[in-house]
Amino acid sequence: MDTLQFIEQEFPWFLPTFAFAMGAIVGSFLNVCIYRIPAGKSVVTPGSTCACGQPIKWFDNLPILSWFILRGKARCCGSSYSFRYPFIEALTGLLFTGAWIAHDPLKALCIMLFAAMLVCATFIDFDHMEIPDRFSIGLAIIGFAVSVLIPELHGFARSDFAQSSINAALQSILGLLIGSGTILWIALIAETVLKKEAMGFGDVKLLGGIGAFLGWQGAIFSIFGGATLGCIGLVIWTIIKKARPQETPQDEEAMMGRQIPFGPMLAGGALLYTLVLEEQVLAYFRNFEILFG
Repeated sequence: MDTLQFIEQEFPWFLPTFAFAMGAIVGSFLNVCIYRIPAGKSVVTPGSTCACGQPIKWFDNLPILSWFILRGKARCCGSSYSFRYPFIEALTGLLFTGAWIAHDPLKALCIMLFAAMLVCATFIDFDHMEIPDRFSIGLAIIGFAVSVLIPELHGFARSDFAQSSINAALQSILGLLIGSGTILWIALIAETVLKKEAMGFGDVKLLGGIGAFLGWQGAIFSIFGGATLGCIGLVIWTIIKKARPQETPQDEEAMMGRQIPFGPMLAGGALLYTLVLEEQVLAYFRNFEILFG
């Protein structure tokens, strides 16, 4: 790590910038995954193509930049394509940068992988109201495996690797069980009260995967932090809608009846925890351990 320390001291801007660039490149691939995986298509072949069927040249496929250079229109046919593409690339870049700044290098790499999977799960859930098992169950499997190999993910030192790996594995399993179990009980209670399905089982599996990566404290925070973010988003959305009176009552009724995916809220809560509030939340739970221990 001496080389990294030298770079950080002499060029403090370089590694965060590099993390952003790598995140933007990964985000470009995530755009492919978000579109192709639900459609059952390969994420490897064929290469990126325009809506008209023409292959997209490499210089028209630069993360973030190409959308602005082309002003959101394909070079080959002039058709528009969504701003969501550069948004996801920039979002992933910012998450990678945040992971690098917030954590030591090994843990940062783990959180980058975690964030990339959550970005995919989030936007697929937005589009299709479901989270593929490869992201929810996959998150749990990868979270457990990474915990064993890199115990620093759960705050255990590498000096006694064998014991640290065991402790991290137990923390991962505990996070998986408490995370999925807690939200399952919340879903069952809400279903009993509301007399209808309140939450999909995909959310239960997703929170289990979050717990495997972040431990039980991160899983618990993701539920309530995600719900808080969802409420804030709903208030903002309501204010925006109120400022646009041109919508008909039928439009408003259709939007009010639309289901709201909870997966993106869980992902938002998890990322808020690991990038910003992890130390504060862990200290909060430690106070309870001291109080009742």
